[in-house]
Order: sequence, then C-alpha cells, then structure tokens
Amino acid sequence: MARTYNVVTYGCQMNVHDSERISGLLEQAGYERAPAGDDTPDIVVFNTCAVRENADNRLYGNLGRLRPVKDKHPGMQIAVGGCLAQKDRGEIVRKAPWVDVVFGTHNIGALPVLLERARHNAAAEVEILESLDVFPSTLPTRRESTYAGWVSISVGCNNTCTFCIVPALRGKEKDRRPGDILSEVRALVDEGVLEVTLLGQNVNSYGVEFGDRYAFGKLLRACGDIDGLERVRFTSPHPKDFTDDVIAAMAETPNVCHSLHMPLQSGSDDVLKAMRRSYRSERYLGIIEKVRAAMPDAAITTDIIVGFPGETEADFQRTLDVVREARFSSAFTFQYSKRPGTPAATMDGQLPKQVVQERYERLVACVEEITWAENKRLVGETVEVLVALGEGRKDERTGRMSGRARDGRLVHFATEAPGTDSMAGQIRPGDIVHTTITYAAPHHLNADGAPVAHRRTRAGDAAEAGRSPRTPGVLLGLPTIGAPPVVAAPTAGCATH
Repeated sequence: MARTYNVVTYGCQMNVHDSERISGLLEQAGYERAPAGDDTPDIVVFNTCAVRENADNRLYGNLGRLRPVKDKHPGMQIAVGGCLAQKDRGEIVRKAPWVDVVFGTHNIGALPVLLERARHNAAAEVEILESLDVFPSTLPTRRESTYAGWVSISVGCNNTCTFCIVPALRGKEKDRRPGDILSEVRALVDEGVLEVTLLGQNVNSYGVEFGDRYAFGKLLRACGDIDGLERVRFTSPHPKDFTDDVIAAMAETPNVCHSLHMPLQSGSDDVLKAMRRSYRSERYLGIIEKVRAAMPDAAITTDIIVGFPGETEADFQRTLDVVREARFSSAFTFQYSKRPGTPAATMDGQLPKQVVQERYERLVACVEEITWAENKRLVGETVEVLVALGEGRKDERTGRMSGRARDGRLVHFATEAPGTDSMAGQIRPGDIVHTTITYAAPHHLNADGAPVAHRRTRAGDAAEAGRSPRTPGVLLGLPTIGAPPVVAAPTAGCATH
C-alpha cells in the first residue's frame, strides 16, 4: 500500500504555495494524501513560519502532541520545513529528537530524498542550504484550488526592515523570467483556473535581477493578454518600489483586480525610520491618492504593527490618523513580536505588554469602524463573486455560499429568495455569480436575495468532478516508493539496440 502524508501549514501565502509544492513532490514520489480525519498518516510535514513568536510555540506544541502517536506507530516520520526550520536548524532535533527530517526554505525539492535517507539510516536528517538550490516553481505542485492559483514571480527580499527576519531566512531576491511565469499562468488557465495571485516578498521590485524596474507593470499587462484568465491579483508590494506604471497597468488591464494590499506598518515617520522602512507617511498616502484617482472603486488593505520599540503615544496617534485618512477596506493588525536575530530585538524602548495591548485594542476599534463604514457603502450594489470553498464557516447552517468579489471582499450569498427555487445544487465552487449586497459587517458582506446571474465555468466543472490542477515538474534522481513501473518490451527496429 502507498504510504500516506499530511502537510500542516503555518504563515503566509508563500508558505501555502510552498505546501502545494511539498504535496506535489510527495505525490510524484509515490505517496498519497491521507484521508480527512486520519490522525496517523505515515508522514507529517510541518511547513513553518518564523515571523512571530507564537509560531514557534505552535510548532513545538504540535510536535509534543505527536510524540506518543509516533511511538505507537513505528515507521511514522515527521518532517519540519519552512522559515522556522531555516532559523532553528538542528535545534529542532535537539528539542524534539523524534523529528526525522529538518529542511529549509532553499531545498524543498530535497524532501523525498531526506525522508528516504532518514528511514534507511534510522537517524534524523538535517539539511539547510544557505541559498536557493532550484527555483521552487520548477517543482511539481498539487494545487489546492480548481479556480484560483498562486504563481511565484520571485523569492527572497533585498530590504532590511529591522523587525523582519524573512530576508535572513528566504535570502536575497531571485526573480523568475517573465516567460516562465506566463507559461505557468497559461498552464493553470488551461486547467480551468480563473484567478491567479502573483507572489513575491516584494513584487514591485520584480526585475531587479535582470535590470528592468518596470518589469512588474509589464508582467501585469502581459497577464491581460491571456485568454480565459479572469482575475489577476498580487501580493505583497512595498511602498518604496511602487511606481506609477503599476497603477496604470492595474487601471488599464481589465482582468487585474482593483484590490491592493499595501503594508503601512506605522503612520509615524520616526517609527518608520527606526523600522528602516524607506518611505514616510506622506509618500504612502500619496500612493493611496493616486490609486484611488485611477481606480475609484479600489479596495486597499494593509499591515500595521503596534508597539514597536520606542513607539510613543504621539507616534501611535499618527498611525490612527493615517488609518482614518487611508480608509482601508481591511487591515491585518499585529502586536510587535521580538524576533531574535533582528535589529529591533535589541533596541532600547521595548514597550510593556499592557501598553501594547491597549494600543492594539484602540487600533482594531478604529480599523473596524472604518471598514464597516466602507462596506456599508456597498449595500444595494450588485457585485461579481467567484464562488469559493471553505470561505464561509457558517454556510452549512445558514444555507448560504461564499466567495470573493473582484475587490477581494468576502461575500456570503443566498442561493434562493423566499418563495423561489434554490440554486444551491447548481452553483459550484469556481462558478461566477452576480448578487446584490443587502447587509454589511466590518469583515464581510451578505447578499440575502437570489443571485442576479449565475455562470457555470470549467473551474466549477473541475470542482464538481473532484479534480485539481497539477503543475508538473522535473524530479530527477529522487526516490519513489512502491514497486517500479512495468516497462513494455521493445517491439521492433532501433528499440532493440
């Protein structure tokens, strides 16, 4: 019987996409995904994050819970990869000696080899590379969605933000060639995918390796020429590299969504300087103004850190001022988390927890007041929704389905109106519906009338059939499990020589 696996993912979209590659590697090597609810797969892979301290705690807590499970199931293997593995290295095996494999951010493709080696040698394998072994998008990928796909355009980061450990763990920026990116996008569209998200630690600096500072805007426009690609998103840009040509490409390319995630981090110029963020609040708000002038319907989201070392009450008030002026549709808010190895970890002025918590609560209240007001403006509007799977936790109880509008907002929609026939059996994940918003909350929209229109798509067909796109890769020299495939006998001519 084939050995089974399960991948547990922590962290950002980049990690989610890396986990798709890990699954693709394991399946090409002969493993099968463990059925839902199977608590004892043959292999458990943790793909980790190192951005915040609670990520460490979650990993080691889960490893501790797995120890007795592994003791009862000889042959079970545990692998730890991702940013925390790149940071902690052999320390993971020292803290949790029942871990079999530790691999980093630069050598995902080595996982099947390391698992086989650990099994053969009955000893832990720890392999961490200091630079990228092979661009990860050349690896086989098991896509999780029939309708939306991640496409990496770069890995690594050349910025030196004092709070961030990612550049030390992901390395310097490495860019893919535009032709390779567009080929992957076309391959996904050929499988029925309607939406792609271009991924990079800093997508706006794309092209730095081959000397074209306008490469990202050109890439967006090239995506607009791909037939069948209905939505293009990207994450994350950096304000210092955000140029007018990108705004123009977003506004002028019909399939590029008018949604922009633009990390602010702080509204205080003094704090931004201490963070080594090479822009100031005026520059940031100027970008927002230009985006809204070109795309009045743009939904802008952000990241904000509260409690950075040395942050004063006046600094925090400036952050609130920028939030009120920017009118974000959503914000990911964080309390500053000290990360060993970053300059900020040793800065003077580390703030007491109670001060950070109080400011954080005020920030969340401010953000939600604004996002709720912005969402209320959409009540009565008809929006296009790409139907998704798993976006609505209450869908089964409420009888609704859920998906994302073109601007990225989450929409929960009814499949019928009172006294009418339900369309629930006809609408599939990956289909497109148009529906009218009837209610707004800070983090979502509801549409409680029957859909105005419904379009069946190839992505919906694939979801109904249980198929997901798989991007092939080259797996040279890596071991597979199980019996080797039968090779047909040669039939004639040159085949016998």
